[in-house]
Amino acid sequence: MKIEELVQKADTITIVDMRRREDYEKETFPGAIHMGEEISREKLECIPKDRPVCFMCYTGQKSDETAKEFSEEGFEAYSLEGGYRAYLRYKLQKLTGEQDRMEERARQAERSIIKKFRRELWCRFTKAIKDYELIKDGDKIAVCISGGKDSMLMAKLFQELYRHGRRNFELVFLVMNPGYNAVNYQTILDNAKLLQVPVTVFYSQIFDIVAGEETSPCYLCARMRRGFLYNKARELGCNKIALGHHYDDVIETILMGMLYGGQVQTMMPKLHSVNFEGMELIRPLYLIREKDIIRWAEYNQLHFIQCACRFTENCASCGGTEKGSKRADVKKLISQLAKEDPVIESNIFKSVENVNLHTVIAYKKDGVRHHFLEEYDR
Repeated sequence: MKIEELVQKADTITIVDMRRREDYEKETFPGAIHMGEEISREKLECIPKDRPVCFMCYTGQKSDETAKEFSEEGFEAYSLEGGYRAYLRYKLQKLTGEQDRMEERARQAERSIIKKFRRELWCRFTKAIKDYELIKDGDKIAVCISGGKDSMLMAKLFQELYRHGRRNFELVFLVMNPGYNAVNYQTILDNAKLLQVPVTVFYSQIFDIVAGEETSPCYLCARMRRGFLYNKARELGCNKIALGHHYDDVIETILMGMLYGGQVQTMMPKLHSVNFEGMELIRPLYLIREKDIIRWAEYNQLHFIQCACRFTENCASCGGTEKGSKRADVKKLISQLAKEDPVIESNIFKSVENVNLHTVIAYKKDGVRHHFLEEYDR
């Protein structure tokens, strides 16, 4: 029996490994039982006659003889051609083929960034880095990967920048596990492997810590996550952390501040850390639209986690999404307005770049509130 046939019929065949016990215990064909080279009458009686049996030795020679003997005893007996060596060759070919397929998918995802989505992704990524001076010589950047589409695309963009641009910086691809469920955590690792992103993983117990918080668990979780990321990044010698917030996050934040916070503010492209001296936060996806990130993921048939939060992944009201949140409401509002006038989205974005202080009643700078009446009669 050839190895390919044995693999196809493995569930319906009794597979007997005739090699030494120590070799069998190291590794064997999945589901095989051990009988050793000499099969006694007692061992023979342990093998069911109502299903075929296939013997496997090192080379196939000994198993050929044993299969003939068993055939004479009324068994439907076979020998694995080439023995265990044939199985090893088959497994190596399968692993190599799988590795080749994964490498090709990674190359396709990379090529699509530079070619098919060059204008939407690559050009806007590099423009944000240039316009907002996000990278300087000697930077060591912790690219923070949450497992969603945004952060994983950011990791690939940074890889491409390092390969094709000036190598004047270093990268660490950082994954924090704050208590993900097993499925979400494995999905993150699988996608990192598929896209050939060498992640550094560290653990925290943030989800356990905020589990008893009733008033604002999301706010506390976000603050703690950022603190843990800063701390680990600094430990690894980084001076910056990169987060995957995009253009749509920015305009939603602007409108949320006005509608729910009574203030005009934006999500900045970069920030100095208040609590971690010498550390900065940068947002390289600042000019990239979410719809283009989705298009990139779908084009490459990539599937990322939607929500990694333990408390919303099984939430009946949101189904692991943002549905029911203020951000979701604002996202919906912007979408409706954009249908009537597409320029509205860019106008929201530009509004915080075109602030005229002479038409502002009051503003804050460095924590100090200034009012227009202070200079009105001067």
